[in-house]
Amino acid sequence: MSSQITVRLPEQTVDWLDSVIAKGDASSRAVIIEQALVRERLRRAAEADAAILAAVQGAADDDMDDLAAYAARTSMDDLA
Repeated sequence: MSSQITVRLPEQTVDWLDSVIAKGDASSRAVIIEQALVRERLRRAAEADAAILAAVQGAADDDMDDLAAYAARTSMDDLA
């Protein structure tokens, strides 16, 4: 499902959108704008994940210590 909205953009931005379409790199303004919004949504989600990770960085988390120690002393040749 989709909704139609009206957005005001600077003329320079619209000119750029139209040039992308003219080169054949996108089929419509809507496609370019949707791709940009998806990237922005994913970027914000990644920022939130990074903030959570930063908050727990340095906290006691022993779950992977044994695996890390094993990996550190295991030769990659032994895994083949």
